[in-house]
Amino acid sequence: MLERAGVRTTLLCRTAEQAERVAETRENERYLAGVRLPDRLKVRALGRHDDQFHRADLVLVAVPSPGIDDAIAELTRQGVAPGAGVVSLTKGLVPPDGTPPTQALERAFGIERVACVGGPAHAREMVDGGAGLICASHSAVLAGTVAQTFRQGGVVCEESADPVGVELAGCAKNAAALAAGATESQGLNAAGMAAADIFGEVLALAERNGGSPRTFLGRAGTGDLVATALAPSSRNRSAGELLAAGVSAAEIPARLGQAVEALDTVPLLATAIERAGISAPMTSALARLIEGSLPLDDWVALVRVSQPTPVRRRGLRAWWQRVRIRWRERLGRRARR
Repeated sequence: MLERAGVRTTLLCRTAEQAERVAETRENERYLAGVRLPDRLKVRALGRHDDQFHRADLVLVAVPSPGIDDAIAELTRQGVAPGAGVVSLTKGLVPPDGTPPTQALERAFGIERVACVGGPAHAREMVDGGAGLICASHSAVLAGTVAQTFRQGGVVCEESADPVGVELAGCAKNAAALAAGATESQGLNAAGMAAADIFGEVLALAERNGGSPRTFLGRAGTGDLVATALAPSSRNRSAGELLAAGVSAAEIPARLGQAVEALDTVPLLATAIERAGISAPMTSALARLIEGSLPLDDWVALVRVSQPTPVRRRGLRAWWQRVRIRWRERLGRRARR
């Protein structure tokens, strides 16, 4: 997509063998067979040259969340151009504390130099049909630059100032899809209840960290959740279905042929939510289902009887108070006239 946008791009692979294979075949046979990579795209192995980042305007970090620390170490070792933006394409949280990837990157490179990308972007469909991306950064300039670059490549991409909301919305949709898959055999209503409860608990964590509920309602949250739930090849929903069939979490990645983000993310979410002092019985239970300490029947029973925390009345009272103040101000202005 970057090459389509006219951006000179280098793809860095983890190993020399991987880089040589991709450069020779011009496709990623394992993960995206049949999609030809542009001839102009450079393909190199990470670490083969120590000048890989010195002239880059943007560095897009597309690694699993447990590999973020290693990626940061390599970027720091090689050195990144002082004005370069560092953009996370990573879904999930960084172990052991459940840190959002942008926060780890911001500590290394500064808050104004870091962005993340989320939204419904099923890889194979994105190549021909586009996607609904959202780029978020505390720097409006960086978010605008990345969004405009993707738009030039034919992809819809909006801008946001809520990186933690975008990242946690991505975590929520993966966890919700896993929960729905684990409950679907009990009926679509139960699956919907499980997904909604998980989504709401992660939203509470996002709000505690300054995230916006609007982000969860947009493409990064509900938009991505629908795409994940409907995709025939959804790894997270399929992983939930395998859990319900009695397959252990340790066996699932091999069964599916790929890593499954939610299997790692949900336990980290449970840790982060607990540390924040938020009640999250469904996320905690899903984490125990993944680790094998909660039987499936107990998980389903919890879904059936769980009552989410109600909307706080004080929020409604505060809203009415603001309405009354505005009306008093308006009436006062009219009286003065």
